[in-house]
Amino acid sequence: MSPPDTTRPSVRAFALGEYMTNCYVVRPIPDAAGGPCWIADCGSEPGELLDYVQHEGLEPEVIVLTHAHLDHIAGLFEARTRLGSVPIWIHRAEEAWLGNPLLNLSALTGRPVTGPEPDRLLDDGDELTLCGQAWRVAHTPGHSPGGISLIHEPSRQAIVGDALFAGSIGRTDFPGSSLETLITAIRERLYTLPDDTAVYPGHGPDTTIGTEKLHNEFVRA
Repeated sequence: MSPPDTTRPSVRAFALGEYMTNCYVVRPIPDAAGGPCWIADCGSEPGELLDYVQHEGLEPEVIVLTHAHLDHIAGLFEARTRLGSVPIWIHRAEEAWLGNPLLNLSALTGRPVTGPEPDRLLDDGDELTLCGQAWRVAHTPGHSPGGISLIHEPSRQAIVGDALFAGSIGRTDFPGSSLETLITAIRERLYTLPDDTAVYPGHGPDTTIGTEKLHNEFVRA
């Protein structure tokens, strides 16, 4: 079996819905015509993201969820309607969350949200071959119990969900959240990455590990 391609993937963000949730389309070779892709999170009002996938003639292999709060899952059924039965992967700690509005917090908004059953449950350290490239699963809980980051070590890129933001961190006042757990996860799973690793968060602008280690007031290196 040949090793995964280490070409730098293209990671394109779409800020979706009222929460401006960053959801990502990842392509193994930038600007290639058509071909495979995968999606990280699929929030509400996903039309722009789905239009892009279809306009570019892309073929999604999987939707990987960084966690299952409502703003990261609300567009899953629409994605399935437009793109077909794309498999959905999530950390095993949140296996039940897609079908439970209390767990995914949507019940608190008065607009309950559910998603399809997951097709695969992920664990810390899993190596995912996505579009022929190896991405590592890093369990980064604290914002939610099953929060994960997806790390492409050859190109130094990380999709981190709501664990780490530019100058901030994910909220820890939700049921199942823990500030201490989140700080530990950031220090042990993210701040150990090279300083020039690009960080793609669930909300707000991109940053780098080095920038956050120096300037993030919530979690110092």
